[in-house]
Amino acid sequence: MRAIILAAGRGLRLQQADDRQMPKCLLQFGGMSLLERHLRMLKNAGIDEVVLALGYRHERVEAELDRLNWQPRPEIVLNPQFELGSVLTVHTVADAMTRGGDVLLMDADVLYDERITSALVAGAGPVNRVLIDRDFEAGEEPVKLCISGGVPIELRKKLEPELRYDTIGESVGFFRFDQAAARRLAELVAQYVASDRANLPHEEAVRDLLRERSQIFDVADVTGAPWIEIDFPIDVVRAAHEVLPQLEPLSAPKQ
Repeated sequence: MRAIILAAGRGLRLQQADDRQMPKCLLQFGGMSLLERHLRMLKNAGIDEVVLALGYRHERVEAELDRLNWQPRPEIVLNPQFELGSVLTVHTVADAMTRGGDVLLMDADVLYDERITSALVAGAGPVNRVLIDRDFEAGEEPVKLCISGGVPIELRKKLEPELRYDTIGESVGFFRFDQAAARRLAELVAQYVASDRANLPHEEAVRDLLRERSQIFDVADVTGAPWIEIDFPIDVVRAAHEVLPQLEPLSAPKQ
């Protein structure tokens, strides 16, 4: 199993001071960067093959890897046009998406509990999986995941009024794809780029994959496991004061 961490964006909505701007994966909580937390939890889940999709100030992320002396060192793929949408970032890691085996596609700007990693990787592959948190704050910002009859049918911030579903929650921003689904997603992403839609979020291509029903997805309910996506300054405050204290202690990486 291979993990691809999307960490190319500039994070303009975070409104960092000019002299303190950094990739969001370098934000620290409890004395540990989000990047280190990702790597620790993946290693504890038995995943050593990690691909980092970088762009904005990528040298700072590479310096963090040097500081950690993380082994095996993650593969780095650069998106020089990182100011466009994350569709283009996923396109830059097409090789990692399509070289075989199950693939985890993960946003880098999430502080989350190790139970979420466990839910994502549980079970022998091949598996396609989405994660849902039914306890979410309504509004335009969360990416909603809608389920009908156990099947994910919608993945979007704004839902059509006539949409009918059994369950609604927020997508955690982590996905698992088997070999066939990963290759199909790479094809869809390439179509976005070829049709001048590289400025869109990659969730749009994942949505297309879900809705075309060419692959079977299961849904893992992680309601109750604390997590937060960090987009705005208030998210940093909430991460530090609300989410971090709820996290289970992070065990030392397995050797």
